[in-house]
Amino acid sequence: MKLKVGNMGSICNKAVGVFFEYDTPRIVHIRSKKVGVINRLIQLIIIAYVIGYAIVYKKGYQEVDAVQSAVTTKVKGVVYVNQSEYPDITTSVWDVAEYIVPPQENNAFFVITNLIETPKQTIGICSEDPKVIGSNCTTSSQCPAGKVLPAGNGVLTGECNTTAGRCLVHAWCPVENGALKPPVNPALLGSKDFTVFIKNNIQFPKFKVKRRNLLDFFNDSMLANCRFKLSHPEDQYCPIFILNDIVSLTGSNYKEMAVSGGVIEIQIQWNCNLDLSVTECVPKYIFRRLDSADYKISKGYNFRYAKYYKENDTEYRTLYKAFGIKFILSVTGEAGKFNLEPFLINVGSGIGLLGIATVLCDIVVLYFLKAKSLYKDKKYLQVVGDDAYKFETPLQIDQLQLDGQNDEDKSE
Repeated sequence: MKLKVGNMGSICNKAVGVFFEYDTPRIVHIRSKKVGVINRLIQLIIIAYVIGYAIVYKKGYQEVDAVQSAVTTKVKGVVYVNQSEYPDITTSVWDVAEYIVPPQENNAFFVITNLIETPKQTIGICSEDPKVIGSNCTTSSQCPAGKVLPAGNGVLTGECNTTAGRCLVHAWCPVENGALKPPVNPALLGSKDFTVFIKNNIQFPKFKVKRRNLLDFFNDSMLANCRFKLSHPEDQYCPIFILNDIVSLTGSNYKEMAVSGGVIEIQIQWNCNLDLSVTECVPKYIFRRLDSADYKISKGYNFRYAKYYKENDTEYRTLYKAFGIKFILSVTGEAGKFNLEPFLINVGSGIGLLGIATVLCDIVVLYFLKAKSLYKDKKYLQVVGDDAYKFETPLQIDQLQLDGQNDEDKSE
């Protein structure tokens, strides 16, 4: 027990003693080829990183601002559908009012490339589609009235069409034939020649700079005749795109994609160095397909919409299952301009990193070189002042306790 008490006392004394100590760096000039080469090599690497990467490549001398933007689109084109080849499609001429659904979207647009049409539907009672699970029946008891089957087209009437073997529903009749597949030769394949005019206005509020993707060298004549070409010195900035070119730049085939549809991103990048002329701030276009042609189920992109009309006071509709390409537009980027504050921060960080060279060299000198003992003697020096805090070792404490016990025995 006395030993434990002595140890605890020693620990407490050392902890208090540390409070009354002060360490100051000691400069030891070591003349060694090995250590000198290691030190200069590490310093060179740090300086190259700070100047070459952090300041020059990453433009650590600039203040940056994120882009803010607005995008609008305008699609143009007309396609003719040969009704002898597609007898189920009742509309032969499709213009922008027909194939752009909905007419306006935020940062996106959809172009119909293929479709399945169910014409002249009206509210009534008819047999449910056989592809709907639970629609097959032999008796009316299998068709509970008021129930809606999962993925069904209407509300069950409670009766079974025993001839067809399917439940009757109150719905838009005739119901869509779920077994139909989109035509292998897309009905609106001519949409590949459609053009889209993308207008993008951006600004960097911090620097009060506004730009648009219709650059200053364009005039009315150039704009009317230009089409985007990635490798052309001027047409790479043309804001009018042919849909087939966009799909090709993603590495996809328009005809194959048009069968079931797909999703494509058009990314507009604005990365501007405002230390140069503002006219050098120009957009860069990147195209990528977001879905995959390799999907086995639920492939492509499609949705349903309807057109309503009346004949002899009876309301009808034509139901379309539209397959097409969804184009999503995104705008990214930032602008940078020289500012003293980030420059000084990066320089200060670089100066601080130079201390790593000293730490690594100390490790080599004190633990790996043959003369490490000599270097340790030169590196560390202990100076005890007149007013230094003094503490007893565990053996001294035990000796004091033993002396105290002997004094008590003598007094008895």
